[in-house]
Amino acid sequence: MPRTADNTAGRGRADAATRDADGYRMEDGVSLRLGPRTFDDDELVVMAIVNRTPDSFFDRGATFDHAPALAAVDRAVAEGAAIVDIGGVKAGPGAEVDTAEEIRRTAPFVAEVRRRYPGVVISVDTWRHEVGAVVCEAGADLLNDAWGGVDPRLAEVAAAAGVGLVCTHAGGLAPRTRPHRVGYPDVMADVVATTTALADRAAGLGVRRDAILVDPGHDFGKNTRHSLEVTRRLGQLTATGWPVLVSLSNKDFVGETLDLPVPERLTGTLAATAVAAWLGAQVFRAHQVGQTRQVLDMVASIRGTRPPAVARRGLA
Repeated sequence: MPRTADNTAGRGRADAATRDADGYRMEDGVSLRLGPRTFDDDELVVMAIVNRTPDSFFDRGATFDHAPALAAVDRAVAEGAAIVDIGGVKAGPGAEVDTAEEIRRTAPFVAEVRRRYPGVVISVDTWRHEVGAVVCEAGADLLNDAWGGVDPRLAEVAAAAGVGLVCTHAGGLAPRTRPHRVGYPDVMADVVATTTALADRAAGLGVRRDAILVDPGHDFGKNTRHSLEVTRRLGQLTATGWPVLVSLSNKDFVGETLDLPVPERLTGTLAATAVAAWLGAQVFRAHQVGQTRQVLDMVASIRGTRPPAVARRGLA
């Protein structure tokens, strides 16, 4: 799964793939296999966020109840999400949510989404191995560990269940804590070393290598300057060969950079999304699926890995 660290990042094996007369790819390798789906090496994938929490920083609990959460999944799939990421605990500080409550919020909903959408990849955002085991039984395909392996048994659960795993850089922070005067000699070197070590450990435990992603962890254990630098140097992570997931959507580094509140961060998020896609990221965790899908399609068309719509309709 080679990727380069320059402005052609993300092309990887695509450069050697067979192309049609207009230069668009006809065949490709597969870099990522999650549940019912396989994704080509340069396919850009939207992961929709569905928070089963009453205190989400973005939607303030809009999808806490079952019916609106299911409606959010319906919209996300219709707008082009291939992965749905279900979370039962707010990432930041807030009311305590114990393991039993997290399972109650996520596992039955995973089972319902699995019945409703057999072809969609279901991810669960959790750091707890107990939760991971139950949601895998319910039908999850991917465990999104946003807290950097703080519970090492989560990778063991992924291996035993035959599901995928996201390995994230969180700067060694405990779950649901914010960084305070955090510093790194070289933040990107730390991101690369930490995430690839977690990925190698997961593979050693038996998680399939084509079901492991790495995430630089924007804002997790990082201030805004760190998150901007990680974005700017993302090619160094994509060059490791592991598929890269980025979670940029409406985050504080966008808000602090542009001095904007959460409801006004979409444009900045999409700018960061385009940069990350150009530098080789493959999966994009997003609140606003339709807008993210359009940005990724545009980047892919500029890159030459997706024909424009008019070409696909035979109009050009």
